[in-house]
This record gives sequence, C-alpha cells and structure tokens, in this order.
Amino acid sequence: MSDSLARSVTPPLIPADGRQSLVAAGVQRGVRRLFAQLGHVTIPEFTLASGRRADVMALAPDGALTIVEIKSSVADFRADRKWPDYEDFCDRFYFAVPETLPFDILPEDRGLIVADSFGAAVMRESRRHALAGARRKAVTLRFAQAAALALHALADPDVIYDGRL
Repeated sequence: MSDSLARSVTPPLIPADGRQSLVAAGVQRGVRRLFAQLGHVTIPEFTLASGRRADVMALAPDGALTIVEIKSSVADFRADRKWPDYEDFCDRFYFAVPETLPFDILPEDRGLIVADSFGAAVMRESRRHALAGARRKAVTLRFAQAAALALHALADPDVIYDGRL
C-alpha cells in the first residue's frame, strides 16, 4: 500500500476533549479497553436525553447498556451527586476509579472498576436493572446517532452539525 493511500484509510486519532484531568482520561482509556475486551462498544462523554453527560456509555452485543461514572479523586466524588440520575438510562452502572482512590467512600451497592490508562478490572459487579423497552430503544438510537456522528466527524472534520441529538 502506498503511503498516500495508507494515510487516506487510516483514521485520525480522536483528540482529548480537555474536560477531564489526566488521571480521569487514563481511567477512561482503561475502562474502554476493558469493555472492548468484553465485546462491548463504547462512547465517551455520552449525552443522555436528560442533558446529563455519562463519562462512558457501553453497548453490549445483547443490547445491554452500561454507564460508567469516572471519579478521579475523593473531592471529585464528593462534589458530584448527579450519578443516581444515570441509572434511569442503563441496565448496569459502575464507578471507575484509579487504584489510589479509597474504595470505601463509594457506595457498596454499585459496581466498581479500577482502571489506569493501560487497562481495568471489575472489582465489584453491578446489579442489573433492566430498562423498559421504550427507554432501551431511545437510548440505543441515541447511541447509534452519536457513534455515526463521531465517525462522520473523523472522516469530514469540517462537517457542520445542527446539534439535535
């Protein structure tokens, strides 16, 4: 393959969005690697219909939806009380943290993932609470649209999007 052809078919790297610390970005990368190993596809910074933004949304081969809320520090966890709202949009919910965060500050009845920029491990499984069919369809369609938009933006960075999603 010629160099020019290789450049035309190799997707560009997705730039960091700048909204998170280096620790949180590393945890996000590790979480996404874990879910990829499990056969799930993920979208970072996924905006829900409620307007809240999930740190990572994962879609399993069977259609199950998982939200992962990243907490990079004790202060980050204590300052954020919006995470219970996410459970209305997923079948499973996890916190993902670096190994330096004390686990005992996190709710014991929620899933727990420990991650760094190289990988992640599930330390405590999430309970499953199945979404209603209409909500599952709405969230899955939103996921598909967000994924298609991200892919389009990689192929055509000058695309103008009207913001309706």
